[in-house]
Amino acid sequence: MVRLFVVFVALFASVAQLARAQSSDQVVWVQIEAQPNLQDGLRRAQDYARTLSDVNGFSLGSGWYGIVLGPYTAADAEQLLRVYRNDGLIPRDSYIAFSANLGRQFFPAGADLLRRGALTVQPTPQETITLPDDTPDSTAALVVPEQPTLPSEPVAAPDETPAEARRNERNLSAEERRDIQTALQWAGFYTSTIDGAFGRGTRNSMSAWQAANGFEATGVLTTEQRAALFQSYNAVLEGLDLRPVTDTKTGIEVKMPTAKVALDGYEAPFARFNATDGSAARVLLISQEGDTNTLASLYQIMQTLEIVPLEGERSLSRTSFTLTGRNAEIVSETRASLEAGQIKGFTLIWPAGDEERRTRVLAEMQDSFLRLPGVLDPSEGIAQQQQVDLVAGLQIRTPRVSRSGFFVDGAGSVVTTSDAVQSCTRITLDEEFEAELDTLDPELGIAILKPSQSLAPQQSARFSPVPPRLKSDVAVAGYSYEGILDAPTMTFGTLSDVRGLQGEPDLSRLALSSLPGDAGGPVFDDNGHVLGMLLPRGGGERRLPKEVTFALAGSAITQVMENAGLVPDSGIGTDQLAPEDITQRALAMTVLVSCWE
Repeated sequence: MVRLFVVFVALFASVAQLARAQSSDQVVWVQIEAQPNLQDGLRRAQDYARTLSDVNGFSLGSGWYGIVLGPYTAADAEQLLRVYRNDGLIPRDSYIAFSANLGRQFFPAGADLLRRGALTVQPTPQETITLPDDTPDSTAALVVPEQPTLPSEPVAAPDETPAEARRNERNLSAEERRDIQTALQWAGFYTSTIDGAFGRGTRNSMSAWQAANGFEATGVLTTEQRAALFQSYNAVLEGLDLRPVTDTKTGIEVKMPTAKVALDGYEAPFARFNATDGSAARVLLISQEGDTNTLASLYQIMQTLEIVPLEGERSLSRTSFTLTGRNAEIVSETRASLEAGQIKGFTLIWPAGDEERRTRVLAEMQDSFLRLPGVLDPSEGIAQQQQVDLVAGLQIRTPRVSRSGFFVDGAGSVVTTSDAVQSCTRITLDEEFEAELDTLDPELGIAILKPSQSLAPQQSARFSPVPPRLKSDVAVAGYSYEGILDAPTMTFGTLSDVRGLQGEPDLSRLALSSLPGDAGGPVFDDNGHVLGMLLPRGGGERRLPKEVTFALAGSAITQVMENAGLVPDSGIGTDQLAPEDITQRALAMTVLVSCWE
């Protein structure tokens, strides 16, 4: 009750002062709270300072301590009061206060604003960025408004005096004020909240921008200065023809760089806007009915696409997800959300190395994104030719190379060919489990991988305890078609020699036909033991007959394993196994090794 009385008295006494302040540019404050002791006043000032700028604390007399924002001009204070009240950042009973009502300053520590002599604050104007009108045609799926014809040479308006600039600033809307702060922030001069309230932070940034650009540092931007600020702010968007695009099929309106992309087609749940200038720029509009499960599935599916590179931040909640992907060629940003049973969003793909324009275009798309009635028909585009490596007409990300490998212990360690793991940014096992390169011996052509998580394979290699017999039957398990088939294939042949063509003791020569994807796969004897690892066929000028391949001997593999701290398992028993039994063992042991860029 006491606090309400203090507020009413202050409000009644301030009416005449406020009128005088508006006509004289007198410094004022916005009082947001008062506490009956210093400890609570200090605590509340610290709380407000975490989210608001220009927070100060002063003694009010009679044991009360006030928290105020400022100093401001009267016009700025009224604007800030409206904005912060509407946003719920300050109490509804906050009001404009005057320096005469404030005593000793207690927050921030060491500050003493009232004793610095004539305390003055100057305001700032701004120019509005006007977008073309959009009048959608209800019969068209896609509406791109015409851009107005601009004069080749802009007509320079006469610059104002600082007094005129201050008067004009009072007529600026909250959005226009926020635009000024945004442009100053982009230019590197403003680091606080974009709130449309011109406090000390905004004023100081205006002065700093003026000084950096050869103007008098008054803290008030004239018409000429505002034009210069926005010209530099918008220069990065020149040539993009950024304008609203209304797509009634997807029920989305959003600004797009229409000089860079154009509608190429629909395939649910996407509308594809591809580059018109041969660049990597692309836009996808996302539109489909669904629930939280649909949203989560879309989040997972999109991460398999080439347009979402592996590196980048990503997050998923019950109602939205974001995906960032970047590589040497592109940067991709996806934003999608679920509202009223409809999932809508967009993906912006932009050439790498053009970060300033990409960031601005992304911000414009986010700010302008508008959900219209309806979603894309789920049958849209299904008549087009379908391929296993496409999702809704978009290329699935594929590994740079895929080869075979096999488990060699119960922890999931994998032996494979060194060719499969050269220059990889990421290695996977069966395209599901991440793995790291543990040991590499390029001379022998062998690599050992360790899974990033503990695996429990059904089978691991049992190496032959005795030397292989010439002309005996052998079998190779491998992903001949590099993962197109879900399971490895078996290839049968014979052991032609226990040495290489030049007498190499670590090689065995096989009489069987193989494909590139088989390299790294296990070679079995007729007892089901591993007697080696299939090596790549190689290339160059000297080409071997199709049925001649080589395997790294089991003894060489076990030696590399022991050097890596692994314990090889030797098989026991000499009974021959039926081909189907060897096949069953091989399928449980062989793994697809993929190298990703």
